[in-house]
Amino acid sequence: MYFFRRPLWLLCVLFCSLSLISQALQARPKIGLALGGGGAKGSAHIGVLKVLEQHKIPVDYIAGTSIGSVVGGLYAMGFSAQSIEKIMLETDWDAGYSDSIPRQALPWRVKQQTDQFNIALAVGIHDGTIRMPSGVLNGQTMSELLREAVGIQPDFTSFDELAVPYRAIATDLASYKAVVLDSGSLIAAMQASSTVPGALAPAYLNDLLLIDGGLTKNIPVDIVREMGADIVIAVDIGSDLLKREDLKDTFAVLSQLSAFLTNTNSHAQKDLLNQHDILIRPDIEGLSTTDWGVLSEALKRGTEAANLHLNDLIVFSLDDKDYMQYQQQRKQRHADILARADKPIQRIELNKKTTLHKNLILEKLNLNIKEPIDEKILNRAISQLYAIDEFQRVDARTYLEGDNAVLAVTPYKKSWGPNYLNLGVGWEDDFSSHSDLNLDIAFTLRELTHNGGEWRNELTLGARRAFSSEFYLPLESRRRFYSSSRLNHQAFEWGLLVEDNLLINIEQQAYTLRQGLGFNYTQAGFAEVGLTTEIGHLSNRFFLGDNVKYTARGGYMAFGFDDLDSISFPTQGTYLSIEGYWREEDVDAHPVVERAPGANKISSVFLDANWKTAFNLGHHTVVVKASYAEAFTPKNNESVYLAHLGGFLNLSGYSRDTLTGSKKAFAASMYQYDLGRSLLGLNQLPLYLGVSLEAGNVWRHTETIHGGDFIIAGSAYLGSNTKFGPIALGFGRTNTGEQSLYFYLGKNF
Repeated sequence: MYFFRRPLWLLCVLFCSLSLISQALQARPKIGLALGGGGAKGSAHIGVLKVLEQHKIPVDYIAGTSIGSVVGGLYAMGFSAQSIEKIMLETDWDAGYSDSIPRQALPWRVKQQTDQFNIALAVGIHDGTIRMPSGVLNGQTMSELLREAVGIQPDFTSFDELAVPYRAIATDLASYKAVVLDSGSLIAAMQASSTVPGALAPAYLNDLLLIDGGLTKNIPVDIVREMGADIVIAVDIGSDLLKREDLKDTFAVLSQLSAFLTNTNSHAQKDLLNQHDILIRPDIEGLSTTDWGVLSEALKRGTEAANLHLNDLIVFSLDDKDYMQYQQQRKQRHADILARADKPIQRIELNKKTTLHKNLILEKLNLNIKEPIDEKILNRAISQLYAIDEFQRVDARTYLEGDNAVLAVTPYKKSWGPNYLNLGVGWEDDFSSHSDLNLDIAFTLRELTHNGGEWRNELTLGARRAFSSEFYLPLESRRRFYSSSRLNHQAFEWGLLVEDNLLINIEQQAYTLRQGLGFNYTQAGFAEVGLTTEIGHLSNRFFLGDNVKYTARGGYMAFGFDDLDSISFPTQGTYLSIEGYWREEDVDAHPVVERAPGANKISSVFLDANWKTAFNLGHHTVVVKASYAEAFTPKNNESVYLAHLGGFLNLSGYSRDTLTGSKKAFAASMYQYDLGRSLLGLNQLPLYLGVSLEAGNVWRHTETIHGGDFIIAGSAYLGSNTKFGPIALGFGRTNTGEQSLYFYLGKNF
């Protein structure tokens, strides 16, 4: 009996073994993609993906570094190669190289400060030491671009939950070790993996400071293998080392040092490939890592490189039935992932890394959780909050809480604060009688009160000298109401026309003390009322002899609105400023202003209004502006506060502030054509060719404003907005024969 049972047992074992061998022979190998870093050349990865899809080659695992983590992450979500191509080509990746807040989005107060202090250098002072950011950029705009591409994706418990299991590679800045990101926020993982050191501030994630993974594992072959891949397809788009003759400047040397690191670890990873793996190396010669205009060309070269390996790749092709089943599984998982993103947001969670009150943060976000929130709405909300200009970054992520989503917003205060040093420089020259070079320095101590009080001190050196010290104290958590206490000293020159033919330069110096209460009725506007007192004098040794002293005290009101995208070369928006003063003036007798006999003390009302608006169509812009000022005084008396006119685009042909009087009326219209963007292809640098038509004049207090007195002027100019403020070269002429050639750098006009 045992004799018969033994062969039966052997037959069973043999049958099971053959069955397992058959299944093993029929099971396809698992394929993993290792996508390397390379900046703008990363669209070559899309070319490889398109070839894989064309020939029905599945992808079971993806790991990516830097731009490889972005392309790989999108494919892991379930997007097709064609969809990724559309996303990459339609996204303005160049915008990610700037975290600057558009001028029109800034608060009124910040606009006026940045216009004057135009050197874009972030410097802080803390405990007597100078601090600066840890990167040129903080990555705020890049996170918004990634959110546009990925959508609002709740955090994943594991990136294995994606349509294709996925890993992103970053580098721990403290330990110089590779960090494999396998869960959490997909956007945060992509961005951490792409954080170029020096250019971008390190990403703070999982209690680590992370930078670009290319420094430690530029082609993550071993990670894909560890995920379970039997076959690895590695795509290398790293740059070759520069030749000796190309190492001519600092940037070339720095690029070479970076290439040392990435190439060394790339070679180590490529050495891990075996005879069954495939290494695809697109021809990237001549392609820049930072020029996103090469996307289409890099994609083409990636396709060509993959096709060169087609004989090796098609070994892993599936038949129509199996590939259709594979694609259906991907599409279903992609749909499930998108459905997760549609979960309603039930509450906002603030993780403050700043002293700002939560009421102000929520007000600026202005999100209604009762309505659907998509990536565009969220980006707009984050931008509104970031525009306060008090944050290094504002991060946002969502996570699931049952069937609902929670939006977690984390504003990070600037690491180089809370006390800041600002610098500005400006030069204007009419190559004739007026040349003005100014240096502006400001030091601000912030966070003095719970609501964000600050003490700001400003110093101007040059032809116009000034010093001011202000305590600016918001009175409630939303910072709508505020108190402003300001001491100001200024000294400047203006022209006095005597007997209509002799121009006398008068120097005016004044110390002014103001106390105001204001209301920020919108981000772009304010209203303020207050009290003011001033002590000053007028001087010209030959014309006046001794200094002419004066004092004044009274009240004032001010109103402003400003949403121009540029103060000097606007293309859209409106600027409006109205100031009114009531004063009791006490002035020594002198020939500068007229007074009735014995009337040293008078009451005056001074009104000053300025308006500018711009609208554009394509590369064409029309700017219209007007100003009016008048000092209202008793009959036969003239105020010491006068209006000034003259200068580029302010009655071009005259030097700055040449014309002075108790009344001023001026209007101008400018046409600008953007040569830089339209003809020269300078997408990041506008170059305006403009002409103007201007009309205006000043009058004494006894004269009536009359249209026949208007001086007509015109100008032609070439100018641009730069990181150091406006730059312009222009020529102006009046119908009275006055003419001037102007040069401006960093000075507003």
